[in-house]
Amino acid sequence: MGEARHTFCRICESLCGLEIELGTGGGIEAVRPDPLHVETDGFACVKGLKQHRLYDSPDRLRHPMRGGALENGARPFERIAWEAALGEIGAKVRQLRRDHGPDSIGLYVGTAAGFSLLHPIFAQGFMTGLGSKSIYASSTQDCSNKFAVAREVYGFPFTQLFPDLDHVECLIIVGANPVVSKWSFLQVPNPGKRLREIEARGGRVFVVDPRRTETAKVAGEHVFIRPGTDVFFYLSFLDELAATGGVDEAFVLRHARGFEVVRALAREWPAERTGEITRIPPERLRELVRAYREAKGAALYCSTGVNMGGEGALAFWLQEVINAVSGNLDRRGGTLLGRGILDFAKLGARTGFGLREDRSRIGGFASVNDAYPGGILADEILSSGKGQLKALFVTGGNPLMMMAGASRLREAFERLELLVTIDILPNETGSLAHYMLPATTPFERPDLPFAFPLLMGMQSHPYLQATRPVVAPAGEARDEASLYLDLARACGAPLFGSRVVQKTLEFAARRHGSDRAGVPAGLPLEGLMSLLLRATGNGSFAKLLAEPHGRRLAPQQPGSYLGKKVAKPDGRIDLAPPVLLAQAKERLPAAFAAERRAPERLKLITRRHVKTHNSWTHNEPSFVAGSRSTNHLYMHPEDAKAAGLRGGELVDVVSATGSVRIPMQLLEDLQPGTVAMPHGWGHQRAKGLSVASQTTGVNVNVLAASGPEAVEPLSGMSRLTAIPVEVRRAAGPLSAEDWTGMPLQRPSGEGSAP
Repeated sequence: MGEARHTFCRICESLCGLEIELGTGGGIEAVRPDPLHVETDGFACVKGLKQHRLYDSPDRLRHPMRGGALENGARPFERIAWEAALGEIGAKVRQLRRDHGPDSIGLYVGTAAGFSLLHPIFAQGFMTGLGSKSIYASSTQDCSNKFAVAREVYGFPFTQLFPDLDHVECLIIVGANPVVSKWSFLQVPNPGKRLREIEARGGRVFVVDPRRTETAKVAGEHVFIRPGTDVFFYLSFLDELAATGGVDEAFVLRHARGFEVVRALAREWPAERTGEITRIPPERLRELVRAYREAKGAALYCSTGVNMGGEGALAFWLQEVINAVSGNLDRRGGTLLGRGILDFAKLGARTGFGLREDRSRIGGFASVNDAYPGGILADEILSSGKGQLKALFVTGGNPLMMMAGASRLREAFERLELLVTIDILPNETGSLAHYMLPATTPFERPDLPFAFPLLMGMQSHPYLQATRPVVAPAGEARDEASLYLDLARACGAPLFGSRVVQKTLEFAARRHGSDRAGVPAGLPLEGLMSLLLRATGNGSFAKLLAEPHGRRLAPQQPGSYLGKKVAKPDGRIDLAPPVLLAQAKERLPAAFAAERRAPERLKLITRRHVKTHNSWTHNEPSFVAGSRSTNHLYMHPEDAKAAGLRGGELVDVVSATGSVRIPMQLLEDLQPGTVAMPHGWGHQRAKGLSVASQTTGVNVNVLAASGPEAVEPLSGMSRLTAIPVEVRRAAGPLSAEDWTGMPLQRPSGEGSAP
């Protein structure tokens, strides 16, 4: 056995402790769970244990690359020196900023960027230096509803409460599958084990979902719900809770305002009315409410299935109202607010972070966490006028695969005067870039846990951990913080708009130096993170490194939020924000009527396989071997029989905006009327991904609508699940050239797609 080093995974919220075995040549021979880790205790998922294979791919970006003229939807690339790449990018940004203004330069921040502590901070600092507000983020695909609602209800977008899993007696999970997708925002390793522990101590777990998920099979009672009707489930839940004495009047009087207004709204949607479209029988809903009401500690929790269903803001708002008025907010066994290493809400109030008041050029959408909706990105590029996007930096993401309206977004990206990607692999978005800049992997940089657990305390069991790089950076790859420092210099736009900050960091980078020829000097990342730790009373980075399996912190405590940290002027939470009430009155009747008009219409939901992670794990051969080399449409046997289809057939899936051709499989775990398709597929144009490009999947987001009319007003989110579709026998074979989507073909005799 070679040398062993300890680190932690940074591909999702779980942050599982890892033990890395190095070979004699310094490369990674094996990745194992850390059996001594203070929290993850020898658990890690298959993606985390094989991630080094992704990083060691021969396709890995190891040098800056410059793209030539587009040829058949992609660019030929040639290697370029770092200083030349930075100089050319900087010159173009200066020209665009001078000719079209700073907002003509945009930034898209992907999911991978969020799991590094310094990456998003320096990316934001780069845009602040440019003076541009044109920031777009992957959160508007899956979770911006939670931030938008938290700002309205609690006064700060990052006030994100979470279930007290150690003490909850009744947990109702809506539209979430933590066993596969982990616990959104909250650091909870081995979710299946934690759910079984709730039942073992006598608690009850309910999983409300259109599919009997892996989570529902591990623990709890499954409750089917019609996709996209979650908001009506919550309305009836609140109505029943209030009607049966489940409201804590003392709590409402002391800590909240506006309850009577939202109570009046819920009264219009009793279980007998909504059951017609949610397909949850009134008695079953009452059973859930009764279990929730009678528990000494209870919590409702939702994730992407609710968030992305078209009314995610309204649904999450009502969930927070229920958890609050039942007396479960800030209560042991209910929902808690984590304690980070600093008071994040106070920092936000002082700096304005996450609280921008501006609106987008297209559609007039408010920014959420200082970012505009991804669903209007194509329009911002294609629509002429002041502020039209001319350049885009894409950092740690692949929007061409993961956003709604993929076909139109490709057209938009091809028209950009400058597209720069910062990543570890040459993905689909990178194939259109003018420059691809190579970033370090998580194993090649020092780090602390990312912002949610570190700054917001979103950990079921709080702890701290530090890691040094376990391997040297490949080729000329650079950490993103250092890269943004040099981009700021090249563009003549000091980080955070401060020449003092820029010069100080440049001096620190020169002192820190670089031991790789051709690679500019990098920032002393450990030193920067050590300053943060010392400033918050947590010692130095080096001292934390001396505890390689993590350092336990004080447990989460109820009673730390209400009356102390509510970021509203009067210190009370707002249960009836006017913007949400207006949205409810405008949208709910139309949504209800649309469901009643077409009860037989199929609704498409997304799903995730345990061996996939959005779009970026498909370049590892073991993850896409055999039958896993494509995604499938999953259909209930009853629906297939009604359509005259058999399992294994090719089918055409048609929405109002697009069509894909895909093999179909039967799945009894689905509620009839629901079909499912995994997202993140359709890599055939990614010629730089030698493994993924040979897979035969399709991009489900071709079926999702983009543009201002398709974006939820408050959160800026696109509808990426609960999409109305038709499924019919394929009109032809799979194309050998492009399986990412087909031109929309309407059935003969029909005037429109569903």
